[in-house]
Amino acid sequence: MEVIRDHHTATILTNGNVLVTGGSHNGATQNSTELYDSSTEIWITTGSMNNARQNHQAVLLKDGKVLVTGGSNVGKALHTAELYDPSTELWTTVDKMNNIQGGLEISPLTNG
Repeated sequence: MEVIRDHHTATILTNGNVLVTGGSHNGATQNSTELYDSSTEIWITTGSMNNARQNHQAVLLKDGKVLVTGGSNVGKALHTAELYDPSTELWTTVDKMNNIQGGLEISPLTNG
């Protein structure tokens, strides 16, 4: 990885690449994201999230997009959520969660 980080997520995409999001580097919460290209074994920087976050959750959806939710930034819990589209490498802010969640886990449902 180009940025040393902890408290991040790593999600395996449908093409076998790995998306690493957010986390903390030297005590600073990150909005940066990186892709590990499994065919070339090279890390590349991809689009940054709209919100810096650590201790968040990420899940791969049926359509190949990645949903990232919650977490914290500078000790403040977040109720924001974002969608990453691997085809465009862009992040889109989606509706906020009804409640601020810390220490959450998410899973895809059978209907996507």
